[in-house]
Amino acid sequence: MSQKDTYKTIDTSPEPVLFKDKNSKFYGYIFPVKTEENVKASLEKLKKEHHSARHWCYAYQLGTETITYRANDDGEPSNSAGMPIYGQIQSFEVTNVLIVVVRYFGGVKLGVGGLINAYKTTAQLALNDSDIIEKTINNDFLISFDYKNMNKVMRIIKEKRLTIINQKLELDCQITISIRKKDAMDIFHLFDQLYEINITKIN
Repeated sequence: MSQKDTYKTIDTSPEPVLFKDKNSKFYGYIFPVKTEENVKASLEKLKKEHHSARHWCYAYQLGTETITYRANDDGEPSNSAGMPIYGQIQSFEVTNVLIVVVRYFGGVKLGVGGLINAYKTTAQLALNDSDIIEKTINNDFLISFDYKNMNKVMRIIKEKRLTIINQKLELDCQITISIRKKDAMDIFHLFDQLYEINITKIN
C-alpha cells in the first residue's frame, strides 16, 4: 500500500457564519494555521473584535503526518463546545485549521444537547463555506555544491520540475528544494550519485 502524501486544508478565511438558537448568537470563524503561535494570534484578534461576547470556544488541528490538536470549551459545560467543533474538523478531514465559535448569550439556557448542536452546526457551516483544497506532503532537501557544478544540478531541477524554495548561488552554492513525498527518494538518489554534490534532508 502506498503512503498517503496529500492532505486537505484551507488557504484563506471565508466570512464568518452566524447560527442562532433561542436568542443566542454563534459566530463561526475558520482560519488557516500552521503553528500554535498562529492559533494564539487569531484568538487574540477575535477576542478584541468580540470583547463583549460570553464564550470563544475553539478547536484546531495541526500537522500532516504527526497530528497535534486541541479542543477548548472556554467555560461552557465539559465537552459541549470544543469537541463538537473538533468533530467537524475530523469529519471534513482537514488539517492546519482553527475553528472558533464566538457565543453571545441570549438569556435562555440551551442545555448541553442544545449547545453541542449549536457548536457542531456552526463549525459545519464554517467548513461548508470554506474553499477546501488538497495539498501534497513534501520533503525539503538542501543541495550543496561548487559553482562549477551548477549545470548538473539545474538540469535535474528543470527536468524533474522541482520547486526551489531558497537559493544561494555564489562560489559555494546552496539550493533548497521541495519534493513531493512519494518522489523524494528517487530524486534524492539522482543528486546523491552525482560527484561533488551533497544533498541532505531538512524535514
